[in-house]
Formats: sequence, C-alpha cells, structure tokens
Amino acid sequence: MKLIIFTDGASRGNPGHASYGFTISDGNKKLLYEEGKYIGITTNNVAEYTAVLEALKYIKRRYGSQALQIELYADSKLVIEQLSGRFKMKSPHLKPIFEQIKILAMELGGVVHTHIPREQNSDADRLANLALDSR
Repeated sequence: MKLIIFTDGASRGNPGHASYGFTISDGNKKLLYEEGKYIGITTNNVAEYTAVLEALKYIKRRYGSQALQIELYADSKLVIEQLSGRFKMKSPHLKPIFEQIKILAMELGGVVHTHIPREQNSDADRLANLALDSR
C-alpha cells in the first residue's frame, strides 16, 4: 500500500506558540487522515520534526505491519535533508525526535523524503495554522 504524507510545523515567534499539521493520502491521492495539533511553546524546527513524528506514529498505529511504500513531503529543507542523511543532525534538542523518526521509518519499511515548495504544502500548512488559531 502506498501512503503519501505532507507535513508542516508552525511557530509564531521562534520559539513561540507552535503546532503541526499533516495529511496522509493513498496512492490515488484520496485523503485518508489529517491532523493538526497545538504543541505549546517551542521552535519551528521542533514543530516541523514533530509533524513528521506524529504522522509516522499514526501510520504505525493504523497500519501496523502491513507492507507500505511511504513518501513524505515537507517544505522544511532542513528536515528533509537531515532525514535523508545529506545534512548532519547537530542540534541536541532535536536528536531525540530525529532518532524516534528514524526508528519508526525503519519499522515501517523505509520512507522516501522529498522537499517541496511551500505553495505545494497548503493543506498541512492550513492544519498547523488552524491548530495555532484554535489553541
């Protein structure tokens, strides 16, 4: 089964009030699940990574050990490059989230990470901003 994830994090102030949003669709682009959640005061990078982590946690809970092909899209170049292994993870406060993501990705059979322009990430961005607005 193919799953397509779009993630985004938001922070008003850096650090500031923060949230994440993500969508999960099937290979035919049919929306299967979406989520946006306020996460308190933190940095934008923590919010971006939390979006990825929560999306993968949901997939693990929902699909368990099914054979999956997962594609993840985000407009955070830093997150995509670090998760792809092209940039080193240097921030000590992000390492625990990063490690959880890497473990989940392995358990799920791997994830292909792709950077996209912000304008192609409007649904995840909308969810993150709705979560901030409704806190």
